[in-house]
Amino acid sequence: MGIYEISLATVVGINIILALGLNMISGFCGQISLGHAAFYGVGAYTAASLSVSGVPFVLSLLAGVVIAGLFGVIIGVAALRVREDFLAITTMGIGFLFLGFVRKQEWLGGEFGIARIPQPMDAEGYAALAIAAAILMLLVSIHVRRSWMGEIFRAIASDEDAAKSIGINTARYKLWAFGLGTASAGLAGGIYAHFYDIIVPDAFDFIQSITILAMVVVGGIGSTAGAVLGAILLTLMPELFRFINDYKLLVYGGLLIVVMRFSPGGVIGLVKLVVRRIR
Repeated sequence: MGIYEISLATVVGINIILALGLNMISGFCGQISLGHAAFYGVGAYTAASLSVSGVPFVLSLLAGVVIAGLFGVIIGVAALRVREDFLAITTMGIGFLFLGFVRKQEWLGGEFGIARIPQPMDAEGYAALAIAAAILMLLVSIHVRRSWMGEIFRAIASDEDAAKSIGINTARYKLWAFGLGTASAGLAGGIYAHFYDIIVPDAFDFIQSITILAMVVVGGIGSTAGAVLGAILLTLMPELFRFINDYKLLVYGGLLIVVMRFSPGGVIGLVKLVVRRIR
């Protein structure tokens, strides 16, 4: 493969990790999040700053995962008393707070971000790492989906008050969802930072959060296969149709409207419907 194909494979892997993490929060547990890019950024900035300071790559990457997960739990605690629209606004505010913070911190590079991040692997190595991490996240998502925790997540997503009434500690499991989902975003951020060897605040803005959400919804929110499919489709579309790059928000917004109106189950739901009808 050429460098272009290798880079594209790396980006696909990173986006699959992000989509699966958000699907854990919004798809499995029904907690709307519009600030997922902030945790992506926390992982990237943590891993990058540690690597620049001389910390080994693996430890920097793990630190990004842990710190992003901890921030997710903290935000989850703060958001326990809000639901639906109010939760969406709260998580969106977290994204803006993150951007405002990193832009004002000189030790994080301010508006210019962090450059010359050490790269202990070549491009092929990062592609392999991103794909392997995506497969790992896929296996984790499948396991959670089929486990008793997945059943509890579905109960909370369906009716949180009813789940409480049968003795489920909804607060605890919502925090689990936030912790797992945001930790995966931290993993994606660490890989992203080292692959590109430079990060800037704008890479983790509100548009990025909407892009990740679009991947989950277009693919099929709540579906593990849908999250993977949505991440692949929305990563490859701008590459196959270059004009989309100039109208990305317009196209993604239109896709969200069309999917929610005509196929709430996303592309994967449409595929399942076609297969059932053929059978």
